Amino acid sequence: MKSLTKEKMCAFYASDYHFEMISLPYISKSIDENKKVIILTENNLEETVNTLISRMNLKTDKQKKILALDWNNNNLEKFKEISKNSKENKEMIIFIKGKENYIDNVNKNIEKWVKDSEKIKTIDCYEFFEVENQIDSIAEKYDKILGTSRE
Repeated sequence: MKSLTKEKMCAFYASDYHFEMISLPYISKSIDENKKVIILTENNLEETVNTLISRMNLKTDKQKKILALDWNNNNLEKFKEISKNSKENKEMIIFIKGKENYIDNVNKNIEKWVKDSEKIKTIDCYEFFEVENQIDSIAEKYDKILGTSRE
């Protein structure tokens, strides 16, 4: 089955802070390009992202925009937002962060909530220590890999 999303990326992280350090430059750029950014996460990240943002040299308005993203794991609301944005044909960047099973389930649900969208880019973010023996086989399934310095 062909994915409905226009591009699939992945990333590998060692901790919540590491995930945030990898994703924040990409999130910041996406916000500048007026793309909707949605973070589907297995665990709440609000506390760690607040700590990290407070230590970064970002303009106040950029900090507010990043912190305004929902960093908690309330997936139902986020799936509703994905569906609405898809119907409105808005460009979206969706980060899916968690264990391999969580990522698979979330991707299946996105396919259910979104009937047709070429304007969605998903970035599946795997916990390094869970998949360290499978990194090569996982990476082969993706168009690009997001790292700390770039795609």
